[in-house]
Amino acid sequence: MGRLVETGRSALRSALERVGRGLGRVQERRPLSTDLLESDDAYLVVFDAPGVRGEDVDVTFLDRTVEVNLERFRDFYDGYDLVFPGRGVSLSGRVDLPRDADVTPEGANATLTRNGTLHVEIPKRGGSRDVDVVEESD
Repeated sequence: MGRLVETGRSALRSALERVGRGLGRVQERRPLSTDLLESDDAYLVVFDAPGVRGEDVDVTFLDRTVEVNLERFRDFYDGYDLVFPGRGVSLSGRVDLPRDADVTPEGANATLTRNGTLHVEIPKRGGSRDVDVVEESD
């Protein structure tokens, strides 16, 4: 009976591992969730970036497109075995800025927050400024 129980446990662990890896691959194929915000001076793109460190984030800006690639790593815990590897480790996402966006990559910055979001701010070219209105003289 003991051998039968052990065989059942082994089959269950193997099935859980396969299902977990499959779910991780599905997560890796789905783009990161994003928000695009605009102010007078800049665009702000917010990506969900759970479980990553700053050194594992790659941000690229090209032709009005912000692209993010994340490589997260699983921590190992003494005395524990990984049974269900359900989280994807390579995640990515992209956002296209509006066609009329006049931006510059100089001065752009990215901030990884403690709550697991990545904020990418791209300044508008020239920023905003007040425009004086002058009346024509007669």
